[in-house]
Amino acid sequence: MLQINQLYAGVENKNILKGIDLEIKPGEVHAIMGPNGSGKSTLSSVVAGNDNFEVTKGAVKFLGEDISELSPEERAHRGIFLSFQYPIEIPGVSVTNFVKTAINENRKAQGLEDMPASEMLKLIKSKADLLEIDRKFLSRSLNEGFSGGEKKRNEIFQMAMLNPKLAILDETDSGLDIDALKIVANGVNKLKNKDNAVIVITHYQRLLDYIVPDYVHVLIDGKIVKSGTKELAYELEAKGYDWIKEELVI
Repeated sequence: MLQINQLYAGVENKNILKGIDLEIKPGEVHAIMGPNGSGKSTLSSVVAGNDNFEVTKGAVKFLGEDISELSPEERAHRGIFLSFQYPIEIPGVSVTNFVKTAINENRKAQGLEDMPASEMLKLIKSKADLLEIDRKFLSRSLNEGFSGGEKKRNEIFQMAMLNPKLAILDETDSGLDIDALKIVANGVNKLKNKDNAVIVITHYQRLLDYIVPDYVHVLIDGKIVKSGTKELAYELEAKGYDWIKEELVI
């Protein structure tokens, strides 16, 4: 599904990613962990097409297509979804109207007409029920006055509505208490299946108790320096990152 080969990228002539190799297949959940400044969020931004970052070498392929020259909108239309660490507020635009617009823009890119209103309403209701979202929530302005947990739940609701092939969750657990974390993780688990894939970017092992990864990758100084199963996350929780850095020096 996603193939990243020898990816180098940075910003303002500063190298951040220094040779990333990663392959993600349908049905898989990959966790990417690492200390602050290691390049985790840069990697998610580059895959999603953020043009603040310049790719200097390597390739990113999605469903067999090189997407390096595609805009964020084009990547989204092909099925890539990025959940932001700090979702923006859009006063005056309701959650419902936002997702309606996003869905119909996707349909337009595929040469389809807008989704009929009755079908859209049915889809909104079913996904809201799946994620245990109060209908009143959907009429509120997007993220305006939302708590941290509400913002993250709204991101998962958008993911449910758009039904992406690849979902990238960039520090979705940031600032969440344990109850909000469980709600968000439960939503992700309900949505993942054999035909889609999930990348979870996190600092902490606790999220991976609820969204269990098939693979864990450790990113340090712009490189994936160690990969393993979910047990690697427990090792990181117990030892931190210093032991890996010491191995690299040796």
